[in-house]
Amino acid sequence: MAALLVWIGLMGVAVLRRERVAGALSGSLEDRVALATLVGGLATVWVWSWRDVAKPPFRWLGVSQWALAGRAFARNRLAVLGAIGILGLYLIALLTPFLAPADPALLGDLLTELLAPPSETHLLGTDHFARDVLSRVLYGARVSLLIGFVAVGISVTVGTLLGAVAGSLGGWVDTIVMRFVDMVISFPQLVLLITIIALFEPSIFLIVAVLGLTQWTGTARLVRGEVLSLREREYVQAAQALGFSRWRIIIAHLIPNVLGPVTVAATLGIGNTIVLEAGLSFLGLGVQPPMASWGTMVADGRNVMLQAWWLSTFPGLAIVVTVLCFNLVGDGLRDALDPRLRR
Repeated sequence: MAALLVWIGLMGVAVLRRERVAGALSGSLEDRVALATLVGGLATVWVWSWRDVAKPPFRWLGVSQWALAGRAFARNRLAVLGAIGILGLYLIALLTPFLAPADPALLGDLLTELLAPPSETHLLGTDHFARDVLSRVLYGARVSLLIGFVAVGISVTVGTLLGAVAGSLGGWVDTIVMRFVDMVISFPQLVLLITIIALFEPSIFLIVAVLGLTQWTGTARLVRGEVLSLREREYVQAAQALGFSRWRIIIAHLIPNVLGPVTVAATLGIGNTIVLEAGLSFLGLGVQPPMASWGTMVADGRNVMLQAWWLSTFPGLAIVVTVLCFNLVGDGLRDALDPRLRR
């Protein structure tokens, strides 16, 4: 059913926006990425459906723990709903050049379209520059999802490596790393972010780097605790007895076995990062105009909430739905990856 819905949605985009799709190859990089997403999505759905029909009957013998976790996750309806929502959000973000009715920075007629309410012409209304709110919400999704994914990827990578090294090597290395973690945690995160961004010109690359390099401490502590437990297991002691180097044990044996809790932490962290980025944009320290951002859109509508409620309502709802989807998936992964919580 999910594959059918995705197929129908992608084919609908291809048919209804056939003129934009046809001109995507000679268009900008964003258009080519959207075209590649459309073609790749259709091919992926086709292969997925074919494998679903051709796969052999399920057998318990020889099934990996990841397969069992996947089946446990699939039985959690709320988690599956959240995963479908995340997939839909990323597809919408990548296909935005085909979906957006107008350029997000295009100024409309300031006499007739200024703060126009939702209508057939502008489904979500217009803002105080007569720009289409729907287009800005769609393009804002690209910014928020990109920052959330890349920043959490950086923080998880740094935190996993430092936590694994500290827990595995122990001694003075563990002491130095964990005291550095304590020092980073002691700084108020929002104040630290505002200070760093205020010292430099705000840009999307700076925001990604700052968010990624200030949120790794929780992952480092989580991984360290897991590694302290794993390094006493029999397979790690067997690897040590065989003469494997410490780095080989860390990379080949310890890190793969902490991916479960790290995946859960990363999924929940993306939602928190999106909220944090929206807060920075609301304060004017995030993505700068004319680039669309959900936080900036909420800030633009805060003074006209009674006259133009749609300016802040729709980007605010987008933030809520996105964070809710990531939290549902994170809770579902936590239950699925923990054998004690499987039913």
